Amino acid sequence: MYVPFELEMPGDLAGALGALAAGTGAKTMAMAGGTNLIVDMRAKRERPDRVVGLGRVGALRGMECGEEWISIGGGTTVTDLLQSKEIAEAAPSLVESSRLFAGLMVRNTATVAGNIACGSPAADLVPPLLALDADVTLASVAGTRTLPLDEYFLGYKRDVRRPDELITRVSWPRLPQSSDQSFINAFYKLARRKGDAITVTGVAVTLVVAGGVCTKARVALGAVAPVVFRARDAESVLEGRALTPARIDEAARAAAASSCPIDDVRASAAYRLHTVEALTRRLIAQAWRRSTDQ
Repeated sequence: MYVPFELEMPGDLAGALGALAAGTGAKTMAMAGGTNLIVDMRAKRERPDRVVGLGRVGALRGMECGEEWISIGGGTTVTDLLQSKEIAEAAPSLVESSRLFAGLMVRNTATVAGNIACGSPAADLVPPLLALDADVTLASVAGTRTLPLDEYFLGYKRDVRRPDELITRVSWPRLPQSSDQSFINAFYKLARRKGDAITVTGVAVTLVVAGGVCTKARVALGAVAPVVFRARDAESVLEGRALTPARIDEAARAAAASSCPIDDVRASAAYRLHTVEALTRRLIAQAWRRSTDQ
């Protein structure tokens, strides 16, 4: 049984933001696909007084793929990502994480903004987005603000979003792909089974290569700390250099050293540390081989 709550279903973004702003004095929560919130409400982990449903707010859904930037509406579903050829070309890691995201029915309703806003360290879409240098746009009746996704999370289930704000868009600069520069963007999800499973360890990697040198490196890790995060020490080992096996090993060790996993029902902390190092090494090595073969 659910705890009683009021449900509002505004028909546009202005109405949704107004409904959130009017929630002063009562616990008001926004709901898009509801694949996390409904479960938490049934388990009584969340007890909102008011729920603002976003299912009728069409302005939150859709993708824009420009020459310099990719932009995704917060209400875009995981299935939408899987069906986009442009996203598959511009952000292979995001499509791979979408392919491994829960089951078909969940993918049909779960949204990009919802996966970010839930604050789970095992959120599948967040490592690829961090590896793409994504920004998030937050909107309220007072206006909008945009900040790097890397600055969005404050701790486990804590973030910078105010109760009256929605994540309306997620954007990132298009990666270079030319005769002079190329990129490799990849994601690997380790779980206890192939489908419909929570991540044990998630690793996303982006390498930009020019003239046989790694000019940009991004390594993002999921399920191995209170939040999904960038392994900056590992990135600094890679950038500005040709990637030898020894250097890739050093970066993999740095990624593991920056992690602080826990023991839980899916894996021990020691196992997660081992897999962070192994998967980071594997993804970087594969990416480097592909870049030098192009």
